[in-house]
Order: sequence, then C-alpha cells, then structure tokens
Amino acid sequence: MNPTHMLRARLSSLAIFRNLLHSPVMEKFMALLACSNSDTAEAVSRYSDFVSELYREEEDFGHYILNFILEDENSYMLAKCVGKSTEGPMEEALDRELELIQELCSLTSDDVKALIPEYDGFLPGWNTTTVDLKTIYHDRIANIHKIGYGIFAQYHMFSINDGEIVPIKHPDPQRLDQLSDYEMERNKVIRNTEALLTGGPASNVLLYGDAGTGKSSTIKAIANAYKDQGLRMIEVKKNQLYQIPDIVETLSNNPLKFILFIDDLSFTSNDDDFAALKAILEGSISGKSSNLVIYATSNRRHLIKETMTERQGDELHLNDTMQELMSLSARFGLIITYQRPDKKVYVNIVKHLAQQYGIDMDEELLIQKAEAHAIRANGRSPRTAKQFIELLKTEIISQ
Repeated sequence: MNPTHMLRARLSSLAIFRNLLHSPVMEKFMALLACSNSDTAEAVSRYSDFVSELYREEEDFGHYILNFILEDENSYMLAKCVGKSTEGPMEEALDRELELIQELCSLTSDDVKALIPEYDGFLPGWNTTTVDLKTIYHDRIANIHKIGYGIFAQYHMFSINDGEIVPIKHPDPQRLDQLSDYEMERNKVIRNTEALLTGGPASNVLLYGDAGTGKSSTIKAIANAYKDQGLRMIEVKKNQLYQIPDIVETLSNNPLKFILFIDDLSFTSNDDDFAALKAILEGSISGKSSNLVIYATSNRRHLIKETMTERQGDELHLNDTMQELMSLSARFGLIITYQRPDKKVYVNIVKHLAQQYGIDMDEELLIQKAEAHAIRANGRSPRTAKQFIELLKTEIISQ
C-alpha cells in the first residue's frame, strides 16, 4: 500500500475522534488522500479544495485540528464528565489516536505536495506549528468543569432557537465594575451564583422591582464575570418555558454550571406558561440537576397581570384561585427587590458613570442636568442615568 493510502487507512481507524473525519477540512483532506496516483490534475484539484477549506478556518493545519478535538463532544469526554471509568481499551485507544493525530498536526504543506506526482506548478501552502497534543488534551479533560466542551467551550451566553441551544456570538459585555449602588442586592445574587459553582445549595432567584434598576444587567454581568469558572447562561423566552425540561435533560450531565435566564417575566391569569413555570419551580429542576438554576426578572412581584374584573370575579372559591396565582413568586428560593433610586443614589450612579465615560464636567452642573433629564425620562433609574451620560458623551446633551 502506498504512503498516501496507508495514511488514509490509519485515519479511517479513528473511533474516539471519529467526528474529526466529518469536519469540512478533513473531508477534503481524506478526498485528497483517496485520489489516484495517476491522475495528477484531479490530485491538484483536490489539494486546492482542501487548502481552500482550511483557509476558511485558519492558515495553520495543526491549530485547526487541535481546536477541533478540544471542542469535540466524543465518547471519552462524555465518560469523563459523568465519572465513568475509561480504564482499559478506551484509554489505549485514546493514546494511540492522539499519537496519530499528532503526526497529522505535524504535516507540512511540502509533505503533502510531495504526494502529488509529476507536478511542478504552484500550489498554496499553510503554516505548521508543533503542539504537544497529548499534554494539551489531558489538561483540557482535567479542567473540563471550567472550560467545557463543544459550543460551551467556545461561548458563554446562549439562547433557544427551535428547541436547540444556540450561542450568542456577540453578547452584552456588561461588567460588574460598571454597575453602581445596589451592592446589597447584587451581592446576594453573586453569593448564590458562587454556591452553584462550588456545588453548594443554590436557589432559583427572582429579581423584581422598577424598570431600569439593573436587574437584567446584574445577571449578564455575573455571567461575564464567572465564565472562566465554568458558568454559562442560557436565555429562555417566556413562550419557551415549556421547553425547559428538555433543556435540563440535555444539560444534566454537563460538567459546567448553568443559569437559565428569564427576562421580564409576567403572566395573565389564564396563561398556559404559568403552569409550566410553576411545575418547574416546584421541584423538577432541583430534583434532576444540581448544575442549573433559574434567574428571572420581573417588574411585578406577583408576576400575574390582573384586571379588576378578575380580582372581583364570580368563582365560588375566588380567594383560593387568587392565592394560587399570586404565590408563584414564593416558589423562588431567593427574592430580591430592586427599588427605584432616591436622589442620593441616582446622583451616585450618574457620577460613577460619568467617570467611566470620561465626562469631565462641573459636578453641580452635571447633577442639575441629570435631574432635568430624569424628569423628562419619567423618573430616576440606573437606566435613565446611563442614557443621560451616553447623551452627554455624544454631545446630544451639551456639557
């Protein structure tokens, strides 16, 4: 068997890292190796197809392969995630496959060009950087609870689309140090999140209060702050609540920790999603998965939008019905109130943001203009303060 066909046969033996063979770049590479030695034009075409596909990802073949296997959701990685023993054939297969893939990573473009007979024209090349594949992979496995695998190793914020968890490629960059005041409220959420990360008892959390007080920003900032410690956030829309049990099942054996984020939560009294969330909070989450909590925000503590007709009602057991509707918030283990700031807190927030944005302005004038903006914007809030500072920065409001 010639060297080209031997390499193809060896690569075809991959079992743990078999997904590598189905990656777009490796499919083109395997097609090149399968090319007949006598067909030079076809070999040149397949070589160029391979390099073109590689260039779509990067210029270094070894780095492409390394990144792929570090993010690959394979049988060995999944076994390690659930604490299953891999001693014996699987460990031997891992070592042999890593050695083979190490050889693959070391191939230079000149090595592969030499496999094409009787052609001395130009062919594009690629970079080759030597990497210690085995050491890097075992280090990834040892830190899997912080780094994750698959899309969870690449991204830290996600949404739900047609029942699938999909990454948010450009998430809100909100940082904790950009948030001002509300330290007591924010620290409760932080401590609960740290409990989740360390395997302690963590509660589902409801952040409720006036609009624009920083409830959603708090959760996003925490997700950003703790991403390197293994925290991921998945935003779930209200009309997707019924999908949460399937999401929990998908994530139950994942070594990372997850926040399911439900923003601006409220229901009508006959809302089917009300029953779905009630069932989730009554134990289906905590009973099945210790790596996940729900963080929800709402402008209403009781979460139910009521009309006077509904409140007066004509049911025989109206009181029992209303108690059922209004008790949903009590099913959150931790409820945190975000109140609209008074003038002192509002001014502190404005001054803090002015410093962040590099606004150099007389303090008395700054406060005067901030108060005037709050009146026009229907009240003081952190959101109003941020909007005011951004308008100053862009000189829509003069300094």
